Amino acid sequence: MTVDQTVDQTAAPRETVPGPGHVPVVIVGAGPVGVTAALLLARRGVRTVVLERHHDAYPLPRAVATDDEVRRILQAAGVQEEFAAIARPARGLRLLDARHRVMAEFPRAAQGAHGFPQTSMFDQPELERVLRDALARTAECELRGGVEVVGVVGVEQDGDGPVRVTYRDDEGEHLLRAEAVLGCDGAGSLTRDAIGAAWEDLRFEERWTVIDVRTSLPVRCWEGVEQICDPQRPATFMRVGEDRYRWEFRLRDDSELTDERLRELVAPWVDLAHGADFEVVRQAQYTFRARVADRWSRGRVFLLGDAAHLTPPFIGQGLCAGLRDAYNLTWKLARVLQQGADERLLETYQSERKPHARHVIRLAVAMGWAMTGGQDGAAAIRRGALSAAVRIPGLPRAAVRDLSPALTAGPLVRRRLRPGGRGLVGGFCPQPWVSADGRRARLDELLGDSFAVLTVVPLSPSLKAVADGLGARILSVSGLGDDGRLAEWLRQGRADAVLLRPDRVVMDVVPSGGPDFTGTAGWASLLHTTRSPVPSRRTVEKSLLRSTSR
Repeated sequence: MTVDQTVDQTAAPRETVPGPGHVPVVIVGAGPVGVTAALLLARRGVRTVVLERHHDAYPLPRAVATDDEVRRILQAAGVQEEFAAIARPARGLRLLDARHRVMAEFPRAAQGAHGFPQTSMFDQPELERVLRDALARTAECELRGGVEVVGVVGVEQDGDGPVRVTYRDDEGEHLLRAEAVLGCDGAGSLTRDAIGAAWEDLRFEERWTVIDVRTSLPVRCWEGVEQICDPQRPATFMRVGEDRYRWEFRLRDDSELTDERLRELVAPWVDLAHGADFEVVRQAQYTFRARVADRWSRGRVFLLGDAAHLTPPFIGQGLCAGLRDAYNLTWKLARVLQQGADERLLETYQSERKPHARHVIRLAVAMGWAMTGGQDGAAAIRRGALSAAVRIPGLPRAAVRDLSPALTAGPLVRRRLRPGGRGLVGGFCPQPWVSADGRRARLDELLGDSFAVLTVVPLSPSLKAVADGLGARILSVSGLGDDGRLAEWLRQGRADAVLLRPDRVVMDVVPSGGPDFTGTAGWASLLHTTRSPVPSRRTVEKSLLRSTSR
């Protein structure tokens, strides 16, 4: 596939007249990332067509773990309750030596800052069923299965016109014209080829055997993830569901896994007699790689998930990273498509997501090294270093936070020169349970899908004008029935108010006792809209000038 020409990102919003074959967004790939992106766009009123080469969801398990931040994304997509019914909280991560002695332990809380267990185990086919059921109920989404995006001319883009997507089914070839295309088509992405992206190799490649099992036998289990740090036979073990377990082994050869060999491998966890109830649901060999695409977009064609990055599975962040991509991109794309926001807003997708993806991949590679690197002498040194490090107060919790560090300063994350609020900008707002209209709800249910302002002080006229210009929900944190958690969060961050993006990242703050949002021209110019009923750019900029002159 080829892309003919890059869109001029500084051009005015494109106006197109819908016609036959026109759709606002085409999504290539109906895995969890693609379907979640479609659901998130639908909640903002953006219609999508999802193209998938398979007729049904992939039936075998692959991803098995998620974190509390990603469960919040599933909440935003409208499937949290259904996901909760299939998820199983996990206690965290243990690193074990070759004799299965605990070297280090990284516990995960039963409820994290986002309002969910910090680690949840699940069966990917069940997650895909939940997502596809939601897709089928959503009028703005259409799934076309059993189709193939044509290789050479599948995605084209010329000048500043619509993106053209050609696909083939049993009836022949079809053409769709779209305002944007999301490539959620995996590691072998045709969309990545279409935008001329290439892999950056982060220097990790190992072949592992993955075994998914269903059994009623008693399994010696910690109820978390165990990583066996043995250079001779590294392994990973986890309980996925009530009777579901996964083992991953790095084996020295690709020979067939006989019953006798399987009994030997799983012996530390379960006694496997001949004829025992032990069903191997899947056995597959995978090459774990660490890669990131050098570019994630061209014009209005974007890469998400495995099309943009590949991470070894040792910290359970592969699928999580893809769902973070979808959450970051979809609100920006919807604002450009529906409200005429500046095209440059879309450039922040790669600048925000790529550094985080690279960071997570490097953490996974470091964990892989801890499990497999070095000979016996190095392994002994590593075991001593890990055992000492985990005893440092706060280190296990810090390691958990390192999975999702605050975004660095950029157009949508304002760097503050004064101390007040500096620690909050770029990070996530916590999500406690709150009281509203006589019922208990999670915070995001009150805030909706757009911008929000949380405050402990009365709003000044200029601050209110900024909020109105963004269509932001304004919420006083006093009397919310959250045991003062949000007020304490603001107090610790030395802030009187925060401005939250739709993905609940703190974009800006009002420092305690300080002026209103100031110096906002950067994000204001990206987020202003040209379509009713949102106030005009002039109204927003006037309010910003009043704010900066205070």
